[in-house]
Amino acid sequence: MEKSLAGKIALITGAGQGVGRGIALAMARAGASIILFGRTQSKLDAVAGEIAAFGGDTLVIAGDVGDAASLDTLVAAACTRFGGIDILVNNAQQVPNGKLADVSDEAFLAGFMSGPMAAFRLMKLTAPVMAARGGGVVFNLTSSATIRWDMTGYGAYAAVKQAMRSLTRAAAAEWGASGIRVLSIAPHALSEGMRGWMERNPEEAAEFLRVIPLGRVGDCEGDIGAALVALCAPGLAYLTGATIPLDGGQANFD
Repeated sequence: MEKSLAGKIALITGAGQGVGRGIALAMARAGASIILFGRTQSKLDAVAGEIAAFGGDTLVIAGDVGDAASLDTLVAAACTRFGGIDILVNNAQQVPNGKLADVSDEAFLAGFMSGPMAAFRLMKLTAPVMAARGGGVVFNLTSSATIRWDMTGYGAYAAVKQAMRSLTRAAAAEWGASGIRVLSIAPHALSEGMRGWMERNPEEAAEFLRVIPLGRVGDCEGDIGAALVALCAPGLAYLTGATIPLDGGQANFD
């Protein structure tokens, strides 16, 4: 495989499973050194083992994205170990699902703290590091839930993910002169959570698949991770501030 990210350093939150794991594997196969951050040490260690098996280099740090001190420590450790950061993937997210009357204040706040607040803090911490290295790429994970025609059961989650899109647009505008590109990614991926939902809700899952033109949910590494690797390429250096749907053609962000 072409090592298109050779020499690059990627920091990925929520990297112990699902989409985060898939992105980490894809970027490592492309030659990037990977900082794996998440709450569960054993899951992060397992992903690090997978990457080590094909010769990749990792730094594993367990912590909570909702804790500002942990993020300070994370970025400092990454810079000490690898000399900087070129790619940031804000993937970690606690999901406040349910109808508005059923979502507690605590769940809603946890969604914001783990999603847009954590992304906001990490973007501010990494931007000067990226600028000093000549630029970089930030990926903020959002969702097509932000544009559902029927928000029933998704309002709190969509509010959290819409905030990620707003941060993306602002950062792209403010940091473009420093060579930092910022993109929102809206994936459908066969993560553990998605697979469990499909198994528990077979009829709804069948309808969900029916309205995906490509007829399947994306693979965390082969579809989502590989796409992010491609989006880091110099040939896409003029793309920033956009929302990229990696969902088999289902959503319409126009």
